[in-house]
Amino acid sequence: MRILVVEDEEGLADSLRRGLSIEGHWVDVTHDGHRGLDLARIRDYDALVLDVMLPGLNGYEVCRRLRNTGDTTPILMLTAKDGEHDEAEGLDSGADDYLAKPFSFVVLLARLRALSRRAQQVQSTTLQAGDLVVDTVARRCRRAETEIELTARELAVLACVMAGDGDTVAKLHILHDVWDSPLDMDPNIVEVYISSLRKKVDVPFGRRAIRTVRGLGYRIAPDGG
Repeated sequence: MRILVVEDEEGLADSLRRGLSIEGHWVDVTHDGHRGLDLARIRDYDALVLDVMLPGLNGYEVCRRLRNTGDTTPILMLTAKDGEHDEAEGLDSGADDYLAKPFSFVVLLARLRALSRRAQQVQSTTLQAGDLVVDTVARRCRRAETEIELTARELAVLACVMAGDGDTVAKLHILHDVWDSPLDMDPNIVEVYISSLRKKVDVPFGRRAIRTVRGLGYRIAPDGG
């Protein structure tokens, strides 16, 4: 990842630069809010590590200005404050995550990896397994050139399974991902939707793309044969 670190404590900033570089990341560092905002605007970063207490512009304001211009770069805010009101202000300003000092470098790395995965999932609007394609933004599904009519819930269940990229997706994961109140739902509702999907995206095309992994969940077989 290409990461911008905006941190006015030079010792900490240098430690982050060295540590992140050792992990294979490309790192730019600045110690001023105005300069951080300028760099974030003119260069493409995969993530920002942004301190709150900065000279010039504080981290909250840097974050707000980036979000107000439509910048969606993942932002991890660092601060010596650990009160819940400070955390809320950071998140309300548009930050994606919040880490109070002192923090573990291992935890910071894990948070950055999580932000990167989330960003990739958001950017990936088209899911494909063989000739089965789901566009999660346009809410459309097709098998090769044939459009398949699905309900919104069916599309969401199918997208959740396809997002596993061939790995098994647990029934409970689907339930929590698709339904607003999963604790109030019978988990067997997932089986009902999987059965309905098979009748629409597999059976008419002589395919078996949606596979049951007994006792675990479901997965997509790209060949569908």
